[in-house]
Amino acid sequence: MKLNKYIALGGLALGLSMSSCIGDLDLEPNDPNYGNATDYAAVLAKCYSGMAVSGQDGPGSSDISGLDNGRGQYCRAIFMMNEFPTDECLWIWKDEGIYDICTNSFDASNGNIYGTYSRLYSHIAVCNDFIANARTNSDPVVQDMVLQARTLRAMSYYWVVDIFGQGSFITEEAAVGENPVQKSRLDLYNWLKDELEDIVAKFKDSDMPVAYGHVGLDGAQALLSRLYLNAKVYTDGKQEGWAECQKHCEEIIARHKGGGFNGSGLANHYLYLFCRDNHVYMPGGGNTAENEILWGLAFEPYYTQSYGAANFIICASITTANMDNNGFSMSSANYGMVNEWTCMHGRKEFFDKFTDGDKRSSLWLKEDDGFTRENTDYSTFNNGYATVKFTNLIAGADGGWSQENGGIYGPVDSEGKPTMAANTQNWPDTDYPLIRLADVYLMYTECFIMGNVGDQAKALRYASYVSERAGQRAWVEGDLTADNILDERARELYWELTRRSDLVRHDKYTGGRYLWSWKGNVAEGNSINERYKLMPIPVQIISAQPEFKQNPGY
Repeated sequence: MKLNKYIALGGLALGLSMSSCIGDLDLEPNDPNYGNATDYAAVLAKCYSGMAVSGQDGPGSSDISGLDNGRGQYCRAIFMMNEFPTDECLWIWKDEGIYDICTNSFDASNGNIYGTYSRLYSHIAVCNDFIANARTNSDPVVQDMVLQARTLRAMSYYWVVDIFGQGSFITEEAAVGENPVQKSRLDLYNWLKDELEDIVAKFKDSDMPVAYGHVGLDGAQALLSRLYLNAKVYTDGKQEGWAECQKHCEEIIARHKGGGFNGSGLANHYLYLFCRDNHVYMPGGGNTAENEILWGLAFEPYYTQSYGAANFIICASITTANMDNNGFSMSSANYGMVNEWTCMHGRKEFFDKFTDGDKRSSLWLKEDDGFTRENTDYSTFNNGYATVKFTNLIAGADGGWSQENGGIYGPVDSEGKPTMAANTQNWPDTDYPLIRLADVYLMYTECFIMGNVGDQAKALRYASYVSERAGQRAWVEGDLTADNILDERARELYWELTRRSDLVRHDKYTGGRYLWSWKGNVAEGNSINERYKLMPIPVQIISAQPEFKQNPGY
């Protein structure tokens, strides 16, 4: 079991009374007692916990409007926006507003979209408050915390740019009570680019170690790389970021090569990145040779209980029910969990991107297990493969799993019986990767393909690191096409918050150029309007601030 200072502080930080009035995006915190570095660390933990938990009062609470305590968790909200409307997965429960997202038929009144917008700006407000109070402190430890808070804020602004395009803008420079202004997508992109370049430069000058569960140079620079990767989309063709993206990718790669899979710095076993003890692959996690998770959210069942992130993905992907009397079943215990939700599986077009022997699909249940490839019946769980990637299992040897402790968390007595309340077993110990080194390797290759920059031999080698680890062949020159890199990203990064962005960047999301099951609310797929490249600005925001513009087409 991992005991984590950040998480413990995160639990304490939730005690800081913070209420949000999302109508005007004004967060009014109680004035915390900023003193020494320890005091600042306790407040910084709120910035981190805002991405990990949904509310101040445990997993049943939510500190934002618009989403419940499950959908209100940061990663789950982004997952709904960036995975549900794509070819990767279906949420078979027809929850209010979610069916519309999964079938690309949503509008500006969708509560899940409003909740996501609210979550992002609630997080931005918390980070602004910390930065405003800490920026003048000369202690190098506190200044490192400021860089972390700026990076956390940058991640939320990145999702605003990616999901909504234009958005509200307010920083630590704003006066108390000052209303945010709306900035265009281009203006937000330019600010974010400059902000992240400055953060990366200052992290390079810092000699502070990156604590487990925190973000440092690698995470900030990887986020900047991803921003440049999408520059042409975010600036409506006015800027291209291929060369800049590749430059930053190269710097990250140089810091990580030498260990792990074929000396790439990647973890030797793909699925271990998504299991209970995946903390070892994070900065400060102990495995310096395979430090693949450049930035991840740390979870510990004693302190961070949430219906989002890995808990949501694991439970949604499994069932113990016998559907349609066909005899199949999945034991939640086989995935290290107590609960199962029976509500999320993949779409057939996604399955078709994988070939036999791909280790990244080795946990799926297919025809032999009572599932079908087709998604003909939207609300039937076995109409589509059971698509398991995240687990709460302990890594074993040679890519397998260990049943150590029988899935029981933490302290046990002399007889091996748990000393914690039984409900702690409902929450996984699995951390959530936000950006991985494998993504960086694929970004380099895409920049070569799409931007004609960089070195072909490197582009092939970097893509091959990813494919060969999955048990597939190395890339050859003929593989360097836009379709191949898009498909490889789908195979490698599924359920890691990238898919809609990738499809938009390759012009495969809207229109009829690429169809998938239930796209456009049609079982076999249908063309969708170009407006869906962006989510609408929620009607609640427009109502509260009528001067704000709506995205085109809504």
